[in-house]
Amino acid sequence: MNGTARARQREETRRTLVRESRRLFAARGYGAVGLSEIVRAAGVTKGALYHHFDSKAELFRAVVEQVQQEVGRRVAEGADAMDDPWDQLVAGCEAFLAAGADPEVQQIMLIDGPAVLGWNEWRAMDEAASASHLADALAALVEAGVIAGQPLAPLTHLLSGAMNEAALWLASSTGPNDLADTQAALVRMLESLRVRS
Repeated sequence: MNGTARARQREETRRTLVRESRRLFAARGYGAVGLSEIVRAAGVTKGALYHHFDSKAELFRAVVEQVQQEVGRRVAEGADAMDDPWDQLVAGCEAFLAAGADPEVQQIMLIDGPAVLGWNEWRAMDEAASASHLADALAALVEAGVIAGQPLAPLTHLLSGAMNEAALWLASSTGPNDLADTQAALVRMLESLRVRS
């Protein structure tokens, strides 16, 4: 086997490990899934797993990163579907809440993520995946005079924290209108930021 074929095989093994562990973590939670089960599902040896990841926690980190990137893409797609910068902010925030209603996202990104990785690491990953988009959107709206000039870091963290908390609440809510009601409440909260002429 040449070097290119080996590299492709290594990458395929890594993708399989991430895919299968993601499926298992989403279904049962990080704590209930063992390495033996992951390698069995992926059809590889523990040696192959350890070639790619030093630990179960490192494998989980790769899964969280993948989920956060997917949520970030969904938020960006929701925002990019709008032309007006204000509508982009609202659509992106609504898309985040909708993505957070997905049980897989809830379990991996919102429930197990902070518990397994620790708050600081999880927060840094969240910042890289979606909070930076929120900060950019808010900065553009402040610059355009749509939102009153103010320090953006506190505002970004307040909104991000509110949306993360709402997504966690949605994970355990049972009302058929809870997502729509939460999105409506978020829009009302965002509207309070707008400068009225």
